[in-house]
Amino acid sequence: MADLLTVEDLRVAYSNRQGGVDEVVRGLSFRLGRERLGIVGESGSGKSQTGRAILGLSAPGAQVAAKHLVFDGIDLLGCPPAQRRSLRGSRIAMILQDPKYALDPVMALGAQIAETLQAHSPMPARQATSRVHEALASVGIDDPARVARLYPHEVSGGMGQRAMIAMMLVAGPELLIADEPTSALDVTVQLQVLGVLDRLVRDRGMGLIFISHDLRLVSSFCDRVLVMYAGRVVEELASADLAQARHPYTQGLLNCLPRLDAPRHPLPTLDRRPEWRL
Repeated sequence: MADLLTVEDLRVAYSNRQGGVDEVVRGLSFRLGRERLGIVGESGSGKSQTGRAILGLSAPGAQVAAKHLVFDGIDLLGCPPAQRRSLRGSRIAMILQDPKYALDPVMALGAQIAETLQAHSPMPARQATSRVHEALASVGIDDPARVARLYPHEVSGGMGQRAMIAMMLVAGPELLIADEPTSALDVTVQLQVLGVLDRLVRDRGMGLIFISHDLRLVSSFCDRVLVMYAGRVVEELASADLAQARHPYTQGLLNCLPRLDAPRHPLPTLDRRPEWRL
């Protein structure tokens, strides 16, 4: 199977106040087919920066470089800006982590989803409205017609996150980057959303990059796992083999997971070693 995305030696850096440069992603390399790839690690390990760099949404001032950053034969760093903009939302989409900042506070949820759809696949308003309602229903929202009329401040954080997921899925992307897509959802809705993502990968042949702190969720949902620390991948393995991880950082993350069958006092802490940064 041909690779949908090729990332080789990706680097993302920002200038600091001392006049130097801080690298937040350092030499990241991986290939993605039409599968579910999990990326795990602590906050600040470079997971979200990786997703934003692929999509071209790094913060102003970011220095993004790579030997290869190729999506379906398209050089994402070398293609014209207009071409890259056309890919965003239609062929590559990203579910951002916090709906409070990602959603427009002065537009109804349905209007925001319809805007995404119309930007890439113009259609009559009535047809677009029907597609919006279908997208909201697909992520477990009851009475989608009512919810489509609401504004972001009128819904809970979990419902806002589901609306944002619907917005990213409505145009049928081939590559979806999901940054903590289920963090604000209860367990029942989590399963519904994961079911939607799993169906897209299986039926449409979509590629999925699933960014999460939840190692148990990643191990049960994804096909492969990248473990990041300080901007680098320290380990890559099949999700089914996560419990047999060899790198001490991955082992430390697993050791910090709560266990109902064996309460531990004091709680374990993660031992970070300087050589892991090298």
